[in-house]
Amino acid sequence: MANLLIQLQTRVLTTAEILYYFPDYPDLLQQFIWQDYDFAPQFPTLQQFLQFWQGNIDGKLHSVRVTNAEGITPGGIVFPSLMSS
Repeated sequence: MANLLIQLQTRVLTTAEILYYFPDYPDLLQQFIWQDYDFAPQFPTLQQFLQFWQGNIDGKLHSVRVTNAEGITPGGIVFPSLMSS
């Protein structure tokens, strides 16, 4: 139920692929996948996470790729009591 309430507040499921330099081996890239509900197109939750990363995590960021999908669309709502059995 909590996810439904979040989606109705116009948040969208956001996924970020974060590539960063491995701290002990700076020539190697490591991948981190981050996923949360966020407000597109500004993505304030993701921005906050990336600021935290840059201030507290040793791995320097290489790149961030972001994709998002709306959770609820007009065709995505189903009322089970109205479905024929």
